[in-house]
Amino acid sequence: MWEKLKQRWNVQSGWDVAIILLVFACTGFSIMYIKRALFDWVGLTDAATWLRWTANILVILPLYQVVLLAWGWLFGKFEFFWQFEKRMLDRMAGIFRR
Repeated sequence: MWEKLKQRWNVQSGWDVAIILLVFACTGFSIMYIKRALFDWVGLTDAATWLRWTANILVILPLYQVVLLAWGWLFGKFEFFWQFEKRMLDRMAGIFRR
């Protein structure tokens, strides 16, 4: 599994893979807490499901990208995550180009 991830992400060592996975984990936990606090503050905890989903897409998804870059920078992998973000945004834009 580590070798597949090294090849897929084009990194040199297993430590790079471990750091990348750690950054994804930290980002996920951070967003979970930010989302809970933000939704409580705005009052979306008891809102309709469609409203929560809309807020997730319009607010939380872009916030995830910023937090991912911040954690990547803290762990010294900013360049990797910057390239990762650009590829992901290009794929998302490709959906609308078709």
